[in-house]
Amino acid sequence: MSFRGKDVLCILDFTRNDLERLFRIASSKFEGDELRGKVVALAFFEPSTRTRMSFETATLRLGGGYIGFDAAQATSIAKGESFSDTVRMLDAYADAIVVRHSLEGAAKLAAELAESPVINAGDGSKRHPTQAMIDLYTIWREKGGIDNKIYGVLGDLRYGRAAGSFLRALNLYSPRKVYLIAPESLRPKEELLDSLKMPWEFAGLNEVLPELDVLYVTRIQKERFPDPAEYERVKGSYRIDANLLKDSKESLIIMHPLPRVDEIALDVDKTKHALYFKQAANGVPIRMALLSEVIA
Repeated sequence: MSFRGKDVLCILDFTRNDLERLFRIASSKFEGDELRGKVVALAFFEPSTRTRMSFETATLRLGGGYIGFDAAQATSIAKGESFSDTVRMLDAYADAIVVRHSLEGAAKLAAELAESPVINAGDGSKRHPTQAMIDLYTIWREKGGIDNKIYGVLGDLRYGRAAGSFLRALNLYSPRKVYLIAPESLRPKEELLDSLKMPWEFAGLNEVLPELDVLYVTRIQKERFPDPAEYERVKGSYRIDANLLKDSKESLIIMHPLPRVDEIALDVDKTKHALYFKQAANGVPIRMALLSEVIA
């Protein structure tokens, strides 16, 4: 299908064929003028490092320009302007709008208001479609495919939108098994579990680590806990270090959407398993591919 003018709100808006077409574009050589004369608005109402800067880099490498902000306090929202009015003004200035927001549904509302395509750069605790694209692209490149592999998804699977989007995206494929590894209070919500068609089960890390081809680790999302006391009960529940990995497959890759806190020790960075920095770097070609296809 054509992505031209398409809003990118949820990973489930894309088929497996759509994603693999995007992966092939991301792996190809760009001319560097695909966005010449185009402007991308980066509306980041929530803090970001990799997502915002990789969208900036992708836009510049395609010959385009960008406007935007990385804190609502730096805009007229601080004076009382509504989210809707801010989106309408960005729509008047730009050819696409990239939105990150703490509230679920913010990107969908922006898409309803704007005539330009809207790309969800993460909203609420459920959706982060471009991160899922990066995650699958990384596996596709490193492992030569996504099907028929054993995955472990470790960490905050309840409040972490990257983990939820990764599971929804992986559900478009045929993994051999997916192990969900989390403290009981951080297990995925029932609506996500009910949607999974791939084989999955809850497990402990030590018991399944030797089987894994991919270990996807996420931090505990402190900022999304409705009750601070709940966070205090689960913080520090898991930690990956080099010693723990001695029983893993040599070919195991460890991924993380970043930022990390203390769930992956620094000594893992020196192992051949660590792929999270390359994963983050892949944000540029994937977002280049997406922008070049979406913006008319």
